Amino acid sequence: MTRFAPALSVSLLAATALAACTPPDTRPMLTPKAASDLALAGPSVQLAPDFWTVVGDPQLDRLIADALAGNPSLDVALARTRQAQAVLARQGSERGPNVTFDGQVQGSRLSGRYTIPPPFAGTVRAIGTAQAGLDWNLDLFGRQKAAIAQAGASLQAAQYDIAAARLMIAGAVMQSYAEVARAERQAAIAQRTIAAREQSVRLIDARVRNRLASRLDQQAAGTLLAQARLVLVQAQAARVLATNALAALAGRGSDYAAQIGATHLPTDAALPIPAQIPADLLSRRADVAAARARVEAASAGRQVARRAFYPNVNLTALVGLQAIGFGNFLDLDAGTAGGGAAIHLPLFDNGRLRAELEGATALVDVATAQYNQSVIDAARQAADAIAQVRAADLERTRQQQVVSGFAETGRLNAIRVQSGLDSRLDLVDNDVRLLDAQLAAANLSIDALLARAQLAIALGGGFDPAQDVTPR
Repeated sequence: MTRFAPALSVSLLAATALAACTPPDTRPMLTPKAASDLALAGPSVQLAPDFWTVVGDPQLDRLIADALAGNPSLDVALARTRQAQAVLARQGSERGPNVTFDGQVQGSRLSGRYTIPPPFAGTVRAIGTAQAGLDWNLDLFGRQKAAIAQAGASLQAAQYDIAAARLMIAGAVMQSYAEVARAERQAAIAQRTIAAREQSVRLIDARVRNRLASRLDQQAAGTLLAQARLVLVQAQAARVLATNALAALAGRGSDYAAQIGATHLPTDAALPIPAQIPADLLSRRADVAAARARVEAASAGRQVARRAFYPNVNLTALVGLQAIGFGNFLDLDAGTAGGGAAIHLPLFDNGRLRAELEGATALVDVATAQYNQSVIDAARQAADAIAQVRAADLERTRQQQVVSGFAETGRLNAIRVQSGLDSRLDLVDNDVRLLDAQLAAANLSIDALLARAQLAIALGGGFDPAQDVTPR
């Protein structure tokens, strides 16, 4: 029986090594959604990366350029990209040989009762070492290659984040700038209304002095004037807040806000409006591309965890000098050299590698779930934006009819008042409604422009992965 013991031990060792090199069959549970899963079938729509220039307001172009140059959130995205580039460079450096040099000189008393022979035993000597070493991980099973792929995908995701951040900043500037325009249009309506109502007050005051109108008429005219003045104050305050928001987006202070002049936004912007969500929507959005890249990074990280079960083989070599005493250190006989190969094989780790693989697999599912949520959000945002554009256009048409109706009613009422058939008091309700209708029409014109801008953003804002991402 004893003659078979060595063979049995070798067999058990080989079986144990083989089992240690076999990772468990742990697989992700989720799969990324495709465009077909969301029934995206519309035609492609071309958008320029600087799509906002179609609006035709040079001041808007300048504000967006300033925000893209000075917004802190974009600085964060750029810093994360540099960090990801450093990680990729660090992982790439592990694939080649690493050469080191170590040197040391120290004074030491050598034991007189140890292995050191006379005349050095029991004396104080200078001990010097100088050594150059080589270490090269052969990466036979691709663990380091997977780590490089993980770092590369993370870098790509960070670069996509920059494109997404630029789009969000541009969208935020457009929204705040539209609020400036909204406030200006409301203020213009209020100023025209104030001028008309001030004239009415003067006429009624004259009629009251001539006993052709009552104090009630005078009170009604004063109330309408106060309402218009209130609208003007509110519009002016809203403009200040909107310009402050633009200054913050540009990373500037209140002095920058004071430099923002009158807006020149058109009633309609010639942005393309698709009838359906484009089938290539998922490839047009930087945030979706970033989420997809993170799935790829997590998948590569899973491969790193899987390949940790396989042997790790290194080549090592060294050459140097070792001597006791400065004179001997310069002797050629003090030279030393060595080389060989080293293998590291995990045999028993109490379940650590299995737990790391399960954790890495779970991270793939997390990244996939986040990607799927990004896909669903992208489709919903595009659908909502298309619906909002259509609704805004229809509401503007209907609202203009309302304005025209109140304006005509006011004209007829004024004729009746001048003819003495009605009191000025009878005009109050219609005048209030007319001003509200005019303000609503101004709001809808801005809302229509914002809806088109939101649609452009929902469609990816001209994002092109081939141009917006720096090649690795």
